[in-house]
Amino acid sequence: MQKRPFIAFVLAAPLLLAACNPTYNWRDYSSPDAPYRIMFPAKPATHTRSVDLNGMQVDMTMTAAEVEGVMFAVGSGVAPDAAQAQAAVNAMKTALVRNIGAKVEHESTAAAATAAGQETAVDIDALGTANGQPMKLRGHFAAHGKRFYQVIVMGKANAVVPEHSDQFISSFKLL
Repeated sequence: MQKRPFIAFVLAAPLLLAACNPTYNWRDYSSPDAPYRIMFPAKPATHTRSVDLNGMQVDMTMTAAEVEGVMFAVGSGVAPDAAQAQAAVNAMKTALVRNIGAKVEHESTAAAATAAGQETAVDIDALGTANGQPMKLRGHFAAHGKRFYQVIVMGKANAVVPEHSDQFISSFKLL
């Protein structure tokens, strides 16, 4: 009679252990390349490469993690001046929307004067398709002085969970 509870425990143990290993394993990340912090849902990887942003060649560092087919990423770079950083924000936003043939569903813009200069930010929600699959893009694009940033969540439309994308994007902080 004592074997039944033990067998039930042994059979249930893998389920209990699986519950202790969450798919979203949020962790604080401070960039060594740019002054920002963010919470990633998994261990991120970083890659730097030269990109063309509407005729401006810049080295852009992308730090990203993928969970359940959804990409969580931060891109950052430095432009020659603040005006070109703002142009980079617009170029990044346009390129990402174009990459998935998206239609911007919602867009908001904010601007503020700071001690470091003009700071601008654009937030978007966009729906499109890639490889015949409905895709969703949520993005925060910002320029702060000569620096520019893109904070994005992109994946199949039904896989992008609002709570997770909100948590990721809202955790982005400039230092």
